[in-house]
Amino acid sequence: MYFDDLPVGYSFETGARTLDLAGITGFAGTWDPQPFHVDAEAAAASPYGGIIASGFHTLLTAFTLTLEADIWNEASMGSPGMDEIRWRQPVRPGDNLRVRAEVVDANASASRPDRGRTTIRYDVLNQEDALVMQFTATHILRRNPEKHAP
Repeated sequence: MYFDDLPVGYSFETGARTLDLAGITGFAGTWDPQPFHVDAEAAAASPYGGIIASGFHTLLTAFTLTLEADIWNEASMGSPGMDEIRWRQPVRPGDNLRVRAEVVDANASASRPDRGRTTIRYDVLNQEDALVMQFTATHILRRNPEKHAP
């Protein structure tokens, strides 16, 4: 889909992915080696009461799920950034995550008619439909070349 196909209010959901203990501790061991992500004993004594996934693992899982949904991939020209990244509750081994997304802003470029900026709010949900993470991302997307030839 192109910029033109994603108006404000457009929404979609992704498939799901379960995070297991080995995946959580493996990711954290490399990228976020805090005790409550990698050490069962330390995690049990933490405020979380057990191992939890790194927020970055949750974020990257959500991003991968959105890519697998293949909504804007063909039109993607990158992103200038993300905003409002919030981890709402811990993700634990066995949690099955999916993403619900909604376009919250869309503006065609005035200087480059072949593209626009689309801002999408992403809600990451677990198997109980509990919100575990939220973020917004601005995507630079190509316009449909059949409708907007240079």
